[in-house]
Amino acid sequence: MGSGFSLFTNGSSSSPSRERDLLKPGLGDLPESCVALILEKLDPVEICRFSKLNRAFRSASWADFVWESKLPHDYRSILEKILGGFPEKLRKRDIYNFLSRVNSFDDGTKKAWVDKRTSDLCLCLSVKGLSVTGIDDRRYWNHIPSDESRFSSVAYLQHVWWFQVDGEIEFPFPAGTYSVFFRLHLGKPGKRFGWKVCNTEQIHGWDIKPVQFQIWTEDGQHSSSQCKLTEPGTWSHYHAGDFVVGKAKSSSTKLKFSMTQIDCTHTKGGLCVDSVIVYPSSCKDRLRRF
Repeated sequence: MGSGFSLFTNGSSSSPSRERDLLKPGLGDLPESCVALILEKLDPVEICRFSKLNRAFRSASWADFVWESKLPHDYRSILEKILGGFPEKLRKRDIYNFLSRVNSFDDGTKKAWVDKRTSDLCLCLSVKGLSVTGIDDRRYWNHIPSDESRFSSVAYLQHVWWFQVDGEIEFPFPAGTYSVFFRLHLGKPGKRFGWKVCNTEQIHGWDIKPVQFQIWTEDGQHSSSQCKLTEPGTWSHYHAGDFVVGKAKSSSTKLKFSMTQIDCTHTKGGLCVDSVIVYPSSCKDRLRRF
């Protein structure tokens, strides 16, 4: 009886140390305004992770000023370009969630999104939105389906004497330095018994003379590079050049770019053209995972 009574009384009474623990402040006791100031210093991925801690962090993660600093400076112009107008009554977190997804515009020939870590703007332009010499002649070019393209299809060149791909875009790029890449694949990709294969039979002419890549902006910037295409069987990003958007610029930037191999002493073929990518120069190492 004595031992039973002793156990009962120990389990029901609260010790002084336990009472002190209950009085200690925790994360849930922080004012929501203080939590929001903490979240403002984090990147978007970390904000979403911390919002799962408790109710205070969850509520603070919706504060407009927390997300204002994560949005591109010209986010209104970017939304208007993508949607054709600016949606009213959207909270800043909703706007960020929208921009961080890959959004299509211009009849699905272009895609834009904001990098979730850096909040920098990224653009991708389908070959269907570019000017390709001879693209409508099925003796030279074909559009083939591809699950390795953001646009679900790519342009495949069988053979041609004059190779030229041109394009342009006018877009409200935020201030920063951007790199332009052509996404190309030597050989015709496909699948056999569920395995990826590459038909290299029609590859020719790209190792004789280099391909020239160029970019221009309306404010006089120009960059060019050239190289031979020598890596069959893989998607590669060929750097065309870089351009800079100044902080003082308040209007859209007009960008032109081209890829040419117009030496008509020989034909070239066996090349897939997927897209042109405009990427923040500070993030271009991520193109390996594109």
